[in-house]
Amino acid sequence: MEKNSASEIQHLLQLIKAEREEEMKQYEQLIKETSIAERKKRGLTWYPISIANEEIGISEQYTLEIQSTTPAENPNHQFQPGQTAALFSNAFDGERPTLQGVIKKVRDNTLWLVVRQTDLPDWLTEGKLGIDLLYNETTYREMEFTLQKLLKAKSAERLGQLRETLLGYNQPSFYEKYPYVSYPDLNESQNAALFQIAKADDVAVIHGPPGTGKTTTLVRAIQHVIHTEKQVLVSAPSNTAVDLLSLKLHQRGVKVTRIGHPARVDEDLQHLTLDYQISSHSDYKNMTQLRKEALQMQKEARKFKRTFTKQDREERQHLQEQARLLLDYARQLETYILKNVLDNAQAITATLVGAAQPALRDRTFNTVFIDEAAQALEPATWIPILKAKRVIFAGDHCQLPPTVKSAHALKHGLNQSLFEKCITRTQAHTMLQTQYRMNEKIMHFPSITFYKTQLNAHPTVQHHTLAALAQSSFPELNQPFELIDTAGCGFEEVQNPQNLSYSNPQEAALLLKYLSQIVELLQTELPDVVKQTTIGIIAPYKEQVRLIEKDITHYETLMKYRSQISIDTVDGFQGQERDVIGISLVRSNDRGEIGFLADIRRTNVAMTRAKKKLVITADSGTIAVTPFYQNLLQYAEDINAYRSAWELLY
Repeated sequence: MEKNSASEIQHLLQLIKAEREEEMKQYEQLIKETSIAERKKRGLTWYPISIANEEIGISEQYTLEIQSTTPAENPNHQFQPGQTAALFSNAFDGERPTLQGVIKKVRDNTLWLVVRQTDLPDWLTEGKLGIDLLYNETTYREMEFTLQKLLKAKSAERLGQLRETLLGYNQPSFYEKYPYVSYPDLNESQNAALFQIAKADDVAVIHGPPGTGKTTTLVRAIQHVIHTEKQVLVSAPSNTAVDLLSLKLHQRGVKVTRIGHPARVDEDLQHLTLDYQISSHSDYKNMTQLRKEALQMQKEARKFKRTFTKQDREERQHLQEQARLLLDYARQLETYILKNVLDNAQAITATLVGAAQPALRDRTFNTVFIDEAAQALEPATWIPILKAKRVIFAGDHCQLPPTVKSAHALKHGLNQSLFEKCITRTQAHTMLQTQYRMNEKIMHFPSITFYKTQLNAHPTVQHHTLAALAQSSFPELNQPFELIDTAGCGFEEVQNPQNLSYSNPQEAALLLKYLSQIVELLQTELPDVVKQTTIGIIAPYKEQVRLIEKDITHYETLMKYRSQISIDTVDGFQGQERDVIGISLVRSNDRGEIGFLADIRRTNVAMTRAKKKLVITADSGTIAVTPFYQNLLQYAEDINAYRSAWELLY
């Protein structure tokens, strides 16, 4: 079948259906088809619980403080801020009532659930209560609705034109006689990206490799655009990314309104949320007073009994009519407040799915900015584009791709983002080339492998090491990159039969031992530096992360600086940086099986978190089955960064 935009979108609809079915299947297996005891064990349910406190917050939402009344069976539970959860009671047989809400924060055995209710149900006082994580299919409904709308858009319509351009069937156009744009606080490639955005008629793409100041460039571009367009929509796939942009824009003096459930927004940014700005509006108290009066009139009307006089009936009708008028006026006032708040915003910020909120239903934008676009599923990326006349993407398709759960959808390309399609099919991108994070020896291998050797280290970071630019008497503090090869040491991987994740206990011990030695050397030679040094330990498998978190307690030197040490998976470190990064690649077997280490973009993310020192432990006999890892080993040898684990063991 001939490939065109319609066939691509139909294909996406099929893949999204497969992804939805897989996620629903996983949810049913984990929630609906398992006992409360099993769900507790898997970290999907707290039971029993108690409601320790309740507060009425912004927009008359209840915030319930929920405590687990027994010690958590699984401290690694999956309850996280921003997720949807539901309270339930064991007092009911069959179909039990639930109260849904959004988790605001979680601390130890306490979580705060925000529910949009004017009254709490009576059954919360009946039986033992529990709380389940929920599967939320709103995202899938929005994606399918968007794809259907995209499919029906005619080629003469702006949405149809953007569809053909972003998918590469038409080439984007640029204004030829646009005056050059340049800012003194941006470097040459950042200004080139800004100029590309300024003159773009359809689309422009900022390709931002690690440490190149993508967010800085994007914020400056948004500031430039709102000088002429007055208002833009700024979106990203995650709440964390949207919060960061909202903060940066606010700090730059941009008037920001953050769309989204307040529980999903960072506490320090609550004043930027739509809910907060509505509740702070000068007419808000008047609106709430009207509603209170209307509710009081309805209450008075209900006092009349069935056997009432004609005068009573007329009085009741009068009260009901007055209540309806007051509520109608309150709704009009609420609509006015909403419009007034949004009209005054220069940047409206929301997640991709949040851009479909009813508050934005009839609002369009000349320009829509989408950050971290390479990590977003294509159908979700189209949601804010429905409101756009042109689109500005920012991201890096050489780092983490979109997360896909269905093996079928993954095999057939759902993990290819619209960003990646656009950057490979159109001539609309500018790559940022100066990075401000890594020593050049850490940077060089990712540069030649992923970025066509176009990355340059800024002079301020080019040669920095743990020795703080001074030559140390300890070579470990001077060397920015070391690859420690465990081949022949017998460090075998171990697979957990329950979750099928991998660990490598001896490799974990080796990495912790070496990092402990580095910290000891810093204590000896640079005692002031060690107090400021941040360390990240990354493993591609959760089982190895858990093992390292447990084993680090046996290393007295590392525990002394535990608050400066982070341990997580590659995904957990996306967008972050540390002075020292230690990576355990885990896989070690005689079959040459490396699992999802084969997705070399993940290794790119892990390596490029390091600023001054990068340490990788790996079994060359296992990982060298792919050209990427062969080249990595060769690069380590070429710059004298290769070490055998035997050097550390004896």
